[in-house]
Amino acid sequence: MSNNSTVSNPLLEAKSWPFEEAKRVVARLQGKVPEKGYVLFETGYGPSGLPHIGTFGEVLRTTMVRHAFQTISDIPTRLFCFSDDLDGLRKVPDNVPNKEMLTKYLNMPLTKVPDPYEKFESFGHHNNAMLRRFLDGYGFEYEFQSSTDWYTSGRFDPTLKLVLQHYDEIMAIMLPTLREERRATYSPFLPICPRTGHVLQVPMVEIHPGCESIVYRDPETNELTEVQVLGGKCKLQWKVDWGMRWKALGVDYEMSGKDLIDSVKLSSQICRVIGGRAPENLTYELFLDQEGQKISKSKGNGLGMDEWLTYAPQESLSYFMYQAPKKAKRLYFDVIPKAVDEYLQHVSKFESGQYDNPAWHIHGGPPPTPESGLSFNILLNLASVVNAEEGSILWGFVKRYVAGADEASMPFLAKMITYAVRYYQDFVKPNKQYRAPSQMEKEALQRLHDELADISLDSTAEDLQAIVYEVGKQFAFSDLRQWFGTLYEVLLGQEEGPRMGSFIALFGIAETRALIQEKLA
Repeated sequence: MSNNSTVSNPLLEAKSWPFEEAKRVVARLQGKVPEKGYVLFETGYGPSGLPHIGTFGEVLRTTMVRHAFQTISDIPTRLFCFSDDLDGLRKVPDNVPNKEMLTKYLNMPLTKVPDPYEKFESFGHHNNAMLRRFLDGYGFEYEFQSSTDWYTSGRFDPTLKLVLQHYDEIMAIMLPTLREERRATYSPFLPICPRTGHVLQVPMVEIHPGCESIVYRDPETNELTEVQVLGGKCKLQWKVDWGMRWKALGVDYEMSGKDLIDSVKLSSQICRVIGGRAPENLTYELFLDQEGQKISKSKGNGLGMDEWLTYAPQESLSYFMYQAPKKAKRLYFDVIPKAVDEYLQHVSKFESGQYDNPAWHIHGGPPPTPESGLSFNILLNLASVVNAEEGSILWGFVKRYVAGADEASMPFLAKMITYAVRYYQDFVKPNKQYRAPSQMEKEALQRLHDELADISLDSTAEDLQAIVYEVGKQFAFSDLRQWFGTLYEVLLGQEEGPRMGSFIALFGIAETRALIQEKLA
């Protein structure tokens, strides 16, 4: 395969968004290997609060683009997960312990702020470790990079010199974007005060490119202070920092949220001023919480990675992240069952060479063979009907329905059963509301009860679904949707439910008749 990524037609014709993004990177390279010898994908993280699911999603999506690129090019790639952990702690997050202690360390670099959890060297180290734990749990191939390490080791020094040399041009880019009050104090450089250790936001009194230093007035002592911009004695304002980093590392691809559109534009201009080339960029929409508000790592709203993985397999979270990255989506507990079942549907439909099937991107290639054909939703409804407190009771029904089913041969199904019981106990059970049927609904339910008495115990889910349909047609429901709503609300105590034929086949004909009789009584 050549470096300009000429491959077989199926790959060239793939239209899924990771391939579209990968083709942009291919076009950027124009058939040449970068001087650094590899293509660099980057994701950024601000560890001022605990890593949230949006951070995870950015790494996952970037990994999907990287994998798509690797299938259409033989140029080596690397993925940097970069933490801006030299930034100052500007406010205390809402969702951490020992808040009072943290207030004493405001404006200190995050890697100098004590860990409120008392587990790591600093708050920055703690949050970095949290992110890495999640990423490692998914088996991502990435290289973690620390802003503190890059600044203090001097690896950023050559590019910091360029920023200082182009100080006036960078100021000309930034100042028009700021409010008048901020304009008066703005500087691309944030000196780290040798007296207090604080990351200062102060105006520059003098700049000395020849000496690689800057002079500012100490806001507390009013004394002029000169510091080097090298060796971690200064850091950059983040928009300037972003553009500097792209130049220093040679970043080829980085995606970012919709709230950073203007920042990408400014950082790209700064990168060009100091002789770099901005990376290819995908702007993704933001995740929203239950109330439709943007999720925030400082507020701790929305749904976290640990929370999702308490109730569903990690593949479903990957699928949720894969879907339409340019569309805003609510990220709350009620989206989990749908995500699980849509993932299972794509796996069941996968055929060799289907590079646009989401399952191919989720698994980095062909997905595993489907195990049982049972959906998460149907297991959830089974748990609801039998009021399951543990998975063993569901296994009794599943083993009767799926020949040879057990935890050893069907590990994914075993996980789904565990998740279904957990989800039922925490979210479905507290909200169950049965309603009494109307007279017509009683008659329809009685008819279904009687029809099921005459059907063979070997009937398929399709046979059972046909009976449910026929019974509904015999009564004056406005449409079959109303009939199925009756089944869900009267029998299951919820507004939505499973495909009834499949549910009856799993639950059992005799058990379903007994359930109907119980509700009619």
